[in-house]
Amino acid sequence: MTRVTSKLQVTIPKAIAQRYGIEPGGEIEWLPAGEAIRVVPQADRQLSPDRARRLELFDRATDRQQAREVAPRESIPDDRGWRREELYDRGRAG
Repeated sequence: MTRVTSKLQVTIPKAIAQRYGIEPGGEIEWLPAGEAIRVVPQADRQLSPDRARRLELFDRATDRQQAREVAPRESIPDDRGWRREELYDRGRAG
C-alpha cells in the first residue's frame, strides 16, 4: 500500500515501475475509471490503438454480445437436481 504525502505525491513501487517502463522524469496520466483510477504511462498511450482500430474492436465486441443474446439457452439445464424450496429447509432440524 502506498501513502499519499501532504503534497499529494505518491511513490510508484519499483517492481511496477520496472514492469511498465516508468522512469524518473517520465510522465504518467491519471484517468478516472468508475470507482478506480487508471495510471497510464506516457509510452503506453502512444501504443494505444487509433480511432479506427478502437471502433473495429467495439464493433466486434458488439457482434459477440448480440450473438450471445440470440443464442439458444441449451446450456442451462431444466433440472438442477435441487429445488429452490430445499435451500430454505437446509440445515433445519426437522
